[in-house]
Amino acid sequence: MPAKTKPAPKPAPAAEAEAPRAWQRMLSGRRLDLLDPSPLDVEIEDIAHGLARVARWNGQTSGDHIFSVAQHTLLVEEIARRRCGALDRRLGLALLLHDAPEYVIGDMISPFKAVMGGAYKSVEHRLLAAIHLRFGLPPTLPDETVKIVKDADRGAAFLEATRLAGFAVAEARKFFGTPPDLPARIEQDFLHPWPAGVAERRFLERFSKIEGG
Repeated sequence: MPAKTKPAPKPAPAAEAEAPRAWQRMLSGRRLDLLDPSPLDVEIEDIAHGLARVARWNGQTSGDHIFSVAQHTLLVEEIARRRCGALDRRLGLALLLHDAPEYVIGDMISPFKAVMGGAYKSVEHRLLAAIHLRFGLPPTLPDETVKIVKDADRGAAFLEATRLAGFAVAEARKFFGTPPDLPARIEQDFLHPWPAGVAERRFLERFSKIEGG
């Protein structure tokens, strides 16, 4: 009777692959986890530096420099201030930081955000909540504050679209609504793309002024 063959030993389970890196090293030395961000790893200098180097409209704007997210946020805050009058600290910071997550995830145009769907929004919301907590804002803003921010954001988008990104006025009205009424000298300043260093400095100066009241 032939001897029974022993079954071949099962191969040892392969070592689990290391999880992909989900953190970003900042110039401040902080290491920000994009999936589980801590307010303790958020620094305003990192935000200013990053936003001053992230292009709005995927860089499809006129001028010698990109139109940065930092410059955009300052334009949004300027529009809201002219509409609402003096802003308290909370509203001023909410306006200035409304696009702050883009200092690590970049600025995606709205059509691509729609394609990405919930995954992008989830990361963005977690980052914004951590940023808010770092600077004494609630993780989720009141509806009234959100409306002020969104209205000013759309007004800024209208101006950027028509002055810098090649949109016709009728087309911009369709997507962004009624344009804000700004003095010519303000438009000239805020809609002339600044070098990155200037955008970073002006962002930090405005932040300091809002924080100081």
